[in-house]
Amino acid sequence: MTIFLGLGIAGIALLTLSLIFDGILEGLLGDALGGLLNGFFDGLLSLPVIAGFLSMLGFGGAIVLGTTGAGIPVALAAGAGAGLVAAWLTWKFSQALMRDQTTATPRGADLIGTSGSVVTPIPADGYGEVLLRLAGQTVKFSAKSAVPVERGAEIWVEAMLSTTSVTVRPVER
Repeated sequence: MTIFLGLGIAGIALLTLSLIFDGILEGLLGDALGGLLNGFFDGLLSLPVIAGFLSMLGFGGAIVLGTTGAGIPVALAAGAGAGLVAAWLTWKFSQALMRDQTTATPRGADLIGTSGSVVTPIPADGYGEVLLRLAGQTVKFSAKSAVPVERGAEIWVEAMLSTTSVTVRPVER
């Protein structure tokens, strides 16, 4: 029983170390054999997966040994089964966390083909200011147009000149 409890505690200690020193242990162990193990600890054999297996092997084996009175081979088999399940769940959970993605960040290029309004008149081949809606927010951009555009006129964005300026043309209805 003591060995099983020791394995369980070792697993928790390994999990704690892997959470505190995120990536450091993988880097140290990965470089241990001349870089042979680099990338080996990413994914299925990451330290949290190994820690989950070790903990459940130890605690599962101790529970089976202590509650059923079965021999060590049965406790070892039950603990190994519980460890494999815990390792698989930890691996799947970490994969799900790594896949967590947010929606695409709006970019200035998303403004091309949208309409807005002029807040500072745009002289011919000069700069004025327009209000555009980017990702639901009103944003002011410097705007250039081939023809003069009066304040309040509706414009159409033709191109992005920079991250803060656009080329526009007046909307004709």
